Order: sequence, then structure tokens, then C-alpha cells
Amino acid sequence: MATKTELLMDVGKVREDFPILKRTVHGKPLVYLDSAATSQKPRQVIDAVSDFFSRYNANVHRAIYELGEEATREYEGAREKVAGFIHARSPNEVAFTKSTTESLNAIAYGWGLKGKLREGDEIVSTVMEHHSNHVPWFFVQDLKGVKLKWVGMTDDGLLKMEDYDTMITKRTKVVTVTQCSNVLGTINPVQEIAKRAHEAGAICVVDAAQSVPHMPVDVQKIGCDFLAFSGHKMLGPTGIGVLYGTEERLNEMEPLMGGGEMVREVHLGSAKWNDIPFKFEGGTPNMAGAIGLGVAVDYLDGIGMDRVRRHEKELTKYALEALSDVKGFHGFGLDDVERRGGVISFTLGDVHPHDIASILDVEGIAIRSGHHCAQPLMERLNVPATARASFYVYNTPEEVDRLAAGLRKVLDVFA
Repeated sequence: MATKTELLMDVGKVREDFPILKRTVHGKPLVYLDSAATSQKPRQVIDAVSDFFSRYNANVHRAIYELGEEATREYEGAREKVAGFIHARSPNEVAFTKSTTESLNAIAYGWGLKGKLREGDEIVSTVMEHHSNHVPWFFVQDLKGVKLKWVGMTDDGLLKMEDYDTMITKRTKVVTVTQCSNVLGTINPVQEIAKRAHEAGAICVVDAAQSVPHMPVDVQKIGCDFLAFSGHKMLGPTGIGVLYGTEERLNEMEPLMGGGEMVREVHLGSAKWNDIPFKFEGGTPNMAGAIGLGVAVDYLDGIGMDRVRRHEKELTKYALEALSDVKGFHGFGLDDVERRGGVISFTLGDVHPHDIASILDVEGIAIRSGHHCAQPLMERLNVPATARASFYVYNTPEEVDRLAAGLRKVLDVFA
């Protein structure tokens, strides 16, 4: 039997900040275990977004009246908070997008299709990437004639680091990797991978959608050229993402979107781009989203990312022990919580993951089922889909117990 440990965070106090956790689903108290898909939002973020629309809704960078100046101060203040959160050298290295997906597409387009890549160049990726770090590079492959390679994976969910020895060559121009798998929870050695990329003269692109919300991330220590993540997975609003790039790389890139704000001047038939990061923020930005993300950063800083990480390690350890006692449970990934995040993908005997999720929903428990936008990884695991529980700052051991009890009810239904 799993043994409860005293958590290093006052989760009860944290939970008081999340209004949605007070609701019931099908007459049962909500147990939300799908934060890898999107996190819930604390009242502080909800109030900040409401306050923007209620008190100082105006376009940024374009007005000299008070509301516009307030909006600009808060928007740029959010950029400064995000830059500090990931230890960027300057706020100029942080561009706001709508999502991790848009950020990765912006890199593939602006540095790949319109930038440095030529026919015969090579991109090294991995088998465990999310579709958003596969598909944009397919565009580059098809339109530029570059070659894609994929680093393999061991049966317990680790990247085969020896693959980099042979896959990275003098033709390699991009090495891209997820810092933390959204299926396996595997935390990859991105600092070492970035070093190998640079030794070969390539750039390193990191998908940090599942890492920045859950653990301390220092882009300077990693040494990556680009890094992408989303606000909605780290207590912030939807529709706001971050594209980090070193000033050198961002200056080399072409913008994905053309329009207002991203230009310095426009004439008939020609235009000059604005300075970074503004040349990547064409059109009216998601001002409320950025401001809400800034407040989410404040909230996470208030807890401390070291404590966030410790809490999830404790909870994941407890969950792996508790769920292993359920008949037919098969989890994917490492047992070592020091090397994985708070994501547990699993199967339960012959029960389809969609059936698992549907029955758990009746019990008020929200998990994810499917291929998790990682079909190449599903093929590697030799399964069509998995069920997935993912944890965050507001989850408790008692909710893990309810998940285990719910899985036993699933087995009863299919007995």
C-alpha cells in the first residue's frame, strides 16, 4: 500500500484560490487530473483579466491617453515577469504568441522556411515529441527538401542518447526536443542536447510546454536558442503563449505574421520590420491573456518553483505506488520520480482508455484519454491510446485515492 507523506506545500490553502475546484460533477466533488492539457486558474488570474476589461481596456503601444498607457505598462510588465521567470537575459528575448504551437510554427517558418535552412540540411528530433513539434518541421521538410531524423527511446521511456552520436552530423542545422514528455513525463537532458547541437554548429529548439509550468527553467543554463511554452498550462489564460529566443536568433528570423505593430515603416511594395520582440507580434495582441499570464507568474513565484516541483514529485511517487495496487494497471515511463514530471499515462487491462475516462467522469474524476497528440510515440509504445492523469499544485493524495478507487469501479463494470 502507498504511504501518504506530509506534503511540503499547504495544498488546502492553494485550493481555496481555485473557484472551479468547489464544483461538483455528476453529483461528486470534482477531481481534476488533466493539467497537462490545461491547468485551472486561480482567482487572482481571473480577477486580473476581469480588471483589465473592466478598468483599462485599450490597445497597447498605440495611444497616449491614460487607458492606453496603463494597458501598455501592464502588458510590458508581464513580458518582464515572464523573462525573469525563465531567466532570459532581456525582455526583448520574449515574444508573445497564442500558444506553444504558434511559437514552434514561428520558429519553423521564420528560421527554417524563410531563414537558414537549405536543401540537404538535416533536422534531428525525437520520437516522443508532441505533434506541434513534429508537424511544423514536416512543412520545412516538404518545402525545403531537408531531411528529418528521430532519436529513439528505450522501453522505460528514456531517449537513446547514443543516437545523437550518429544522427548529429555536419549537415545538422536544427536539433529540437521536448524538455518533458506530455505522455511519459520523461524529463530530457536538454542542456546536454543543446551542447551537442552547438558543437555541430546547429541550433537547439526546446518545447517547454510541460516543463516551464512545473519546474524551475533557466534558458541561459540550458543554452537553447529557442524555447516555447503556453500560458494556459501554467495557471494563465488560454490564447497566450511565449516564444523565447536569444537576441541573435530572433534578429535572424523572419516574422510569421505581417500587419500592424510588427513594422517600423511601410511603403507601397516594401516594409521594414520593427525591433524584436515586436516584429513577432503583428496585430492587436492578446493583452488580457498576457496580463493574466503575468499574474500567473506572480502566483507561481509566490509558491516557489522548487516547491512546485517537490510537491509533484511527492504526489507522483504516491500515485505510482497507489495505482500499482490496482489489478491490470500498467503505467508507462520511469519509476524514478527524479527523472519524470507529474504525468502518468496508463492502460487498465483490456479496457479502452475512452471507457476508463467515461466511467471516471461519472465519479467526478477528469482524466485524459487518447493519443495525446503524440501518435508516433503511441506507435513506439505499441498502443493506440492511453489514459492519462496529470497533477499540479492543487492536487492531493486524497484525489489520487479517489482515482485508484475509480479504476477499481472501472474493473467492476468490465468484470
